[in-house]
Amino acid sequence: MLFGAHTSTAGGLHNAFKWGTEFGCESIQIFTKSQLQWQGKPIEPDAVMMWFDAWEEAGGPPVFVHDSYLINLSSPDPELRRKSIEGFVDELERASLLGIPWVNTHPGSHKGAGEEIGLKNCAASLREVLLRTEGLGVGILLETTAGQGGDLGAKFSHLGYLIKECNHDERMGVCVDTCHIFAAGYDIRTPEAYAKTWKEFDEEIGLKYLRAFHLNDSKFECGQHRDRHAAIGKGFIGLSGFKLLATDKRFEGMPGTTELPDEDTPSSISALKSMRDE
Repeated sequence: MLFGAHTSTAGGLHNAFKWGTEFGCESIQIFTKSQLQWQGKPIEPDAVMMWFDAWEEAGGPPVFVHDSYLINLSSPDPELRRKSIEGFVDELERASLLGIPWVNTHPGSHKGAGEEIGLKNCAASLREVLLRTEGLGVGILLETTAGQGGDLGAKFSHLGYLIKECNHDERMGVCVDTCHIFAAGYDIRTPEAYAKTWKEFDEEIGLKYLRAFHLNDSKFECGQHRDRHAAIGKGFIGLSGFKLLATDKRFEGMPGTTELPDEDTPSSISALKSMRDE
């Protein structure tokens, strides 16, 4: 796995690589605009040139995008779902301008309407987005979630259903957040639990759809549905779970980014590299 972080783009998108270098990143995740806006400012040609120059100078590490937190493709509110579809199409178009192959999104929340309705809404939203972004060269990463409230994606079967409903489109993939799956009840701390979790992932989704990781420890015990990230080795997953991930040959070359405060990022990346390389 190629370890990195979600990096800041303050002062320009190209600055993501400056922070990436400072943190020792081998991969990065970014927002291409404020995560609390529906639409961002257009990306100017000069900004695109600076982005590609900085990417090349950094050695061409894998990059993926996280979409706006406002987007809810599963919403039972037709107006909000329409805004979410438009906003997500915009996210993929922005990623395409920057040559970024994947945009990560949460499946969304059913807001009390129930899992079945929420999943159907999400699948319909995803199918429209795929149709409207055909030819952009950008795929969709569905992120595993902790299952707080009405959030969908805490069960591997949810993501398997969505991929199936999108006709197993090659532009569909999955990003596994270690804190989220742990919070949802999927343990990875022992070899036995680790093997069981990945067996279920393969059965419900298919390992071929796994494209990226968010590598975060958890401030809460397994199965508590609490999404609180901790530095690597400082939470309830502990170094044992991350050692199993870091040395798993199936995930060689995949981006694995932390989502932590800046003060915890360099040490967490260093710990992951040490476990992989020792």
